[in-house]
Amino acid sequence: MSPPPLIVIFGAAVRRDGRPSSALLRRIGHGLDAARTHPESPVLCSGGALRAGPTEASIMAQVLADRGVAKARLILDERSLSTLDNVAAATAQVTFGGHPYVVACSDAYHLPRIRLLLAVHGVRSRPWPGRDQAPWGHGAAMGLREALAIPHNLARVMLRGRRPAPSYGPTPAKD
Repeated sequence: MSPPPLIVIFGAAVRRDGRPSSALLRRIGHGLDAARTHPESPVLCSGGALRAGPTEASIMAQVLADRGVAKARLILDERSLSTLDNVAAATAQVTFGGHPYVVACSDAYHLPRIRLLLAVHGVRSRPWPGRDQAPWGHGAAMGLREALAIPHNLARVMLRGRRPAPSYGPTPAKD
């Protein structure tokens, strides 16, 4: 029997008071839907902290656990600070676990860049944007940002080579 796909929830901002932003809550919701659809799949919660306080990954894990996802399924990547880092952590976990593909959970505007970067690293993926999307104005602005981020990220990957950045290996969730 082959391993199940790896569900990856890509991080978003945490508010200064430690609460998840609406973008992070949307992405957690997508991950929860994917986890219910793929009950055997591990879930990589990916995202560090840009300032003191909880990491994006720890907030994801807590919300998922509170909503019934077994902690044994959760893998935390609390070191990633960018989409490039998230992809490196996902690539490392796919390699480690032998997963056939990644179920990428994020906002629709973010998924093309994620999937392109995963493909550059030789990782197959399927998008999981869910039904709950970013408000139109926010999505349009972020779409423009993504259009600029794609060539920037590709240039960084080409300079670094296809290998994932070192030290971004995920760790199992703690009880």
